[in-house]
Amino acid sequence: MDLVLIAKALVLAVVEGATEFIPVSSTGHQLLIGHFIGFHSPNNTFEVLIQLGAILAILFVYFGRLWGIATALPNDPRARRFVLAVLIAFLPAAIVGGLFSKYIKFYLFNPWIVCATLVAGGLVLLVIDDMVGEPKSAPGDGPTEHPRKTDVFEFSLPMALKIGLFQCVAMIPGVSRSGATIVGAMLMGASKRSATEFSFYLAMPTMAGAFAKDLLDNYKNLSSNDALLIVIGFVAAFVSALIVVRTVLDYVSRHGFWLFAWWRIIVGSLGFAGLILFG
Repeated sequence: MDLVLIAKALVLAVVEGATEFIPVSSTGHQLLIGHFIGFHSPNNTFEVLIQLGAILAILFVYFGRLWGIATALPNDPRARRFVLAVLIAFLPAAIVGGLFSKYIKFYLFNPWIVCATLVAGGLVLLVIDDMVGEPKSAPGDGPTEHPRKTDVFEFSLPMALKIGLFQCVAMIPGVSRSGATIVGAMLMGASKRSATEFSFYLAMPTMAGAFAKDLLDNYKNLSSNDALLIVIGFVAAFVSALIVVRTVLDYVSRHGFWLFAWWRIIVGSLGFAGLILFG
């Protein structure tokens, strides 16, 4: 196996896991990096399969919470409403993706669009991050200027549907699935932490559904010759996603999204420069 090819696959896999659950667009980063390092798998088969590593990482971290929700369903109306909220939020993307994913990939998956949406999304994230205040928790702080919903179990069903509609915008590469849902949730009144946490829960059915559809569409392109690349990519995506999922909520609670916003703007700008200079 070509060591250079393995190195390229490792880079893409680490980027997939590291960017899947933060608002910077894993798909956009993979498209740009793949373009500039010259990595391409037929119908993005490699990129599809390594997503399973990121999916398993969040399931691993959230297993205790998911088990608690599952066991509470028969007796806890709050748990049932939360599960219904996540399913309602998932539904719009499932419909749009099922109907239009091939057209979206054909017409929109190019590095110029990725760069534009990275920069535009970064600017939006800066504005929203500055607009949204966080609730004070220290005794005696008094009422906040911008009270926020801090518990994902309290998100209403109409709110969940609106967040799901925001997620549909992420069909455009570079927008970011987590970024769209986080911005949507904050505009609906969620705190930064709860918006991010809801995006984690929503990622589980959304990513699993997208993975299953892409696998069904592309399984004929799989080859035993690619097995080593896929294994390396799977493990790397799992490890990098595991680190991000375990740390990002606390980071967002303390610092907000300005770092991710500027990262998007810088990467998008550098991508434009690279496309102009190198094609």
